[in-house]
Amino acid sequence: MEMNPYEEFAGKKVHIIGIARSGLAAADILVCLGAKVTMHDNKDAWQLGDVLTIVNKMGLDARMGDQAYEGIGKADLVVVSPGVPKTCPGILAAIDKGVPVVSEIELAYRVSPAPMIGITGTNGKSTTSALLAHMFITEGQQAYLAGNILAGEIRLPLSRAAFRSSPGDVIVGEISSFQLEWIRTFKPKIGMLLNISTDHLDRYKNMDEYIAAKMRMFENQDADDVAILNADDPRLMELASSIKSKLWLFSRNREVELGTFARGSQVWARTPAGERFVCDTTKMRLKGMHNQENVLASTAAVHAFGGTVEKAQQAVETFQALPHRLEPVAEINGIEFLNNSMCTNTIAAIRSLEAIGTPLIVIVGGKDKGDDYTALGPAFAKYVKHVVLMGDSGPAIAQSADKAGFAKYSHALSMEEAVEMAWRHAKPGDTIMLSPGCSSFDMFTSFEERGQAFRDAARVLAERYGSRQ
Repeated sequence: MEMNPYEEFAGKKVHIIGIARSGLAAADILVCLGAKVTMHDNKDAWQLGDVLTIVNKMGLDARMGDQAYEGIGKADLVVVSPGVPKTCPGILAAIDKGVPVVSEIELAYRVSPAPMIGITGTNGKSTTSALLAHMFITEGQQAYLAGNILAGEIRLPLSRAAFRSSPGDVIVGEISSFQLEWIRTFKPKIGMLLNISTDHLDRYKNMDEYIAAKMRMFENQDADDVAILNADDPRLMELASSIKSKLWLFSRNREVELGTFARGSQVWARTPAGERFVCDTTKMRLKGMHNQENVLASTAAVHAFGGTVEKAQQAVETFQALPHRLEPVAEINGIEFLNNSMCTNTIAAIRSLEAIGTPLIVIVGGKDKGDDYTALGPAFAKYVKHVVLMGDSGPAIAQSADKAGFAKYSHALSMEEAVEMAWRHAKPGDTIMLSPGCSSFDMFTSFEERGQAFRDAARVLAERYGSRQ
């Protein structure tokens, strides 16, 4: 018999590391459940800004600029926000004293009355999560879109969605590898792993460690649960035999026994009930074949969940691109500007280049996370008129271009300069796209701030050159 969350946490001393979005949500819920909450953050009060105001209104014991993590070894539980590294002294102190350490998504699972669908992968998580929630809602199912997803006004922590939900709802959660590091009992009804490519090697010592973190999505699943994998990813197919739950697949390249697959532009599903046509992706608003994969993954999840898919075509046709993901932000005299700031690794950058059918000028570069940029050069040569490089990784990406014999690139020191350079190389009918292929933390505080800088620079151009013929 499962413990009532009110009984599990009532009166317990819970320390939360990370005073941010997920940390605040966890604190709010734990206070409601009767826990005694202490919050820690190594940032100083001035760095936390408005967040500190919220903490003060909640009346919590909050310790800013905290390097000592006093009392954490006497806690009953430690909850870790996803941005906190595993080497954090507070985590190490808790482990040393035998205090359980969990992530915010573990708390979410323990308090949720509703089933969860967890979505992870290197690329496509946000779009697939949002599309899946949109499909459920279009069919009339109450669905919460939550987790690691940050897109416009969509920024609901998984624990908050779980605490709000009812048994008849479904929670669609975008889950990062960072969040999976500290799970214990977390067990989504449906777990999805969309793809694996090099990423976050600034946090993980090698790819094996990164993959192991992603695979924890399925660690606690059993035969009553479902795992959904991309059949076109050889690395995932090698790992499939280690999964204990029912395996469903999706594929653009071949028909699968159980799951979804493409016949040209059409999505078909094979389930225990038989085979059926689901929808036609030529009518979707999203650009690129990688978004057909997102449709395949989403429709596989709906079928595996046992939901209806009568309105799948309507859902696909009405779903719009999320902010910072191939997002149209301006058109100036026949030149389109696309904000793809969420593109933070090499594979995502290449797929975004493949998605654009018009002559392309692309802005690339940012903080180096340990990616191999070798494949970018050939992709530039195949798809791009001109590349504007910026950020710490600019020189390394230039070397990749040189090796591929692609010399049509320039360097910029700011987003404003990069957009101006791109504009000078563009003609009516061309597309200017921000698709960095790197994280934002060399020049910006987030991919959102970087995308907004691109938007702002495009608007300045519209005011300055809007009458250019």
